[in-house]
Amino acid sequence: MAPALLMLSILGYLTYKDYSAFLELGPGGTPSTFCGYMKITFLRIFFALGDPLCPSPIPAELENTGFLRAGAISPRQDRRPDVRGIAPHRQINQIPPQDVFNYLSTSIMKLAKDYPSKFRISTSAFEKHCPGLFSLKKANPAGNGEVCHAHPSDGSLHMTLHPEDIKTVLEAGWGERHPLSRGGWCSRFVPQQFVMIYAPRSKEEVETVMEIIKASVGWISGETFVPNPSEEAQNIMPFIAPEQPHDCMDQRCGAVAS
Repeated sequence: MAPALLMLSILGYLTYKDYSAFLELGPGGTPSTFCGYMKITFLRIFFALGDPLCPSPIPAELENTGFLRAGAISPRQDRRPDVRGIAPHRQINQIPPQDVFNYLSTSIMKLAKDYPSKFRISTSAFEKHCPGLFSLKKANPAGNGEVCHAHPSDGSLHMTLHPEDIKTVLEAGWGERHPLSRGGWCSRFVPQQFVMIYAPRSKEEVETVMEIIKASVGWISGETFVPNPSEEAQNIMPFIAPEQPHDCMDQRCGAVAS
């Protein structure tokens, strides 16, 4: 009897600590409830990738068709940030200054403003309560054409990339695969090509992340993003930075990416 009580006490303590760690990640695509925690725990135990830094095999028909041009992104300096969770899925250190996140948000918003025939800003299909960048042309329509969304809590982003570009990003130290991006049954939660891009920590790193976002545009729309000065010139009104995005929270009972 005593060993059983001891085991139950240990299990209860470990569950409490794990649940507390889940809550500490903040709001995201799963309700911050014990029910939400149990669903995420089930997915983590039975479906999460063993190594999110290992790229998936590239289908033969997609070889040499990536959208990140050679040398477009420089290797990320410093070690990778620590990342936890599934939904929420967040980095827990190397958080950028507020002005850098504001610059990132403004750069994404400005892309949509400068090219209204290509993009729109709407509520993220994955986060549900945060703004996301969407492509009006959808060759790969997962997430209703969502290109990316950024997390106000840590500055990281989620987006969908060409398999070759995922390999490039991973090798450059700029991101990792989402824990549920294994395809098959898990595609009901996120696309197989769904990745986290680490938070840029300076304006120079924001420019690198914008290159990765443009590669995501290519994968979602099916065509390389080519800047069009004439279209930009039609939208020369002063750009006003958006207000600080509010925290993301999905009230659904189902677990999704965030």
